[in-house]
Amino acid sequence: MPTRREPTARQLRLATELRRLREAAGLTARQAATMLGVSNVQISQIEAGLSGVSEQRLRRLASHYACTDEELVDALVEMATDRTRGWWEEYRGLLPTPFLDLAELDHHATFQEDVAILHVPGLLQTEGYARAVFSSRIPALTDEELELRVRHRLARQRMAAFPHKIVIHEAALRIRVGDRAAARGQLARLLEASGIDRITLRVIPFDLDGFARASSTMTYVGGAVRKLDTVARDTPHGAFLVDSEAQLAAYRTRFRKVENVSLAPDRSREFIHRLTKEL
Repeated sequence: MPTRREPTARQLRLATELRRLREAAGLTARQAATMLGVSNVQISQIEAGLSGVSEQRLRRLASHYACTDEELVDALVEMATDRTRGWWEEYRGLLPTPFLDLAELDHHATFQEDVAILHVPGLLQTEGYARAVFSSRIPALTDEELELRVRHRLARQRMAAFPHKIVIHEAALRIRVGDRAAARGQLARLLEASGIDRITLRVIPFDLDGFARASSTMTYVGGAVRKLDTVARDTPHGAFLVDSEAQLAAYRTRFRKVENVSLAPDRSREFIHRLTKEL
């Protein structure tokens, strides 16, 4: 297979999982190459995401690594053989790669769970809110860069079809990233979204006692199997992806704790209604 110049996050994740399987088996890259009948360079390129791997070779590697998790192997095969050219490819070379990686992550997500402290999650932002968020970037974006980011975010929203749980702090509801009209429109959008079957929206009010997880902003994305879940942490240049099992377990626990102290969905809707009236 030809060598890639810039692997996507999904291709890198496949590479990482194959390396983890090898290391769990206690094998060196040289030993894996010998078992597969290829060069060390080929194994190195596969584990760096620079080269693809066929289904046959992947299953042989899994067998050599004594991996008995058939669901995981099947999911890795799907990743290796997937030739999807998604809508986000039209932005390649126009937006930073993390924006494309996040869209690809959305495309393959089985569910998402968000905790938002200061900003409304991107998949629920109105156009005006998204434009205000991107306009605050330092250094400032050009008009073209700004429009590309807004257009990309709105496209992600249109394509989203997975079950989505959102826990949002009152701070994010009250902070006006734009003007009063934009804030009112954003609250209306949240109320609209809370009525969609696949979306569950909960609010954490300021007067909640003992909320010590104010830095818990995150997006937890479900993979085809649990080991392939991913956490996206937002940065000014796009998402930073976390995928180690230990950290995923910690983020799952963090979300459950934050969810458990939030208002129930019906009370959350009432809360947002009250904030809307204040505007």
